[in-house]
Formats: sequence, structure tokens, C-alpha cells
Amino acid sequence: MKHLAVYMMLVLGGNASPSKEDVTKALGAVGVEVDEDRLDKMLADLEGKDLDELLESGKGLLVQFGSGGGGGGSGGGGGGGAADEAEEEKEEEEEEEADIGGGIDMFGGEEGGDY
Repeated sequence: MKHLAVYMMLVLGGNASPSKEDVTKALGAVGVEVDEDRLDKMLADLEGKDLDELLESGKGLLVQFGSGGGGGGSGGGGGGGAADEAEEEKEEEEEEEADIGGGIDMFGGEEGGDY
């Protein structure tokens, strides 16, 4: 996948037909190793094909996957004061629990020391 992503970025950058060396150089620039066999196979599969046409034809395959579900929604808004108050109290308790240092810095000094 990384090979294809770099290939596509090179095409978008103006290189209509990136070579193996182009892809290898781009990946190497960010410290990513190249899998020679996969890169060779990918380039062989793409040889003589128009990337825009391939992308267009691939859109039909995405339809088969569907769009997924989404997460669950939140409950209804405006539930009432009691629920809001409980939430505020819970947040205040969490803030108080988070400050369990008692003014002592975890690195041995007093709060606000130099690090």
C-alpha cells in the first residue's frame, strides 16, 4: 500500500509515470524500506495503464463495501437539569481526583519547579 500511495503522490506531483527509482527515492527520503518484489509487481500491473481510469473504474468496487454505519448517536438533548447537574458534579470530582499530588511535584520538587 505504501508503494501505491507514493506512486500516486508522485503522479499528483507531476510525474506522469514514476519509475522504480522514483518510488524508492521518495520512500527512502522518509526512512521507509522498499519491498522490491511488491514494488516490481505493482509497477508491472500499472504499466501502460492510465491512473485516472483505474481510479474511476475502482469506484464501482467501493459501492460493494457500503458506507458503514456510523457510531451510535448521543441521546436526546435537553434532558433536564438533573442529568446536567450530575454530569457537572462528575466532572468536578474527576478534576479533584486528578490533583492528588497535594502540591508536590512528581519529580521531587514543589509545584511549579524548573524541569
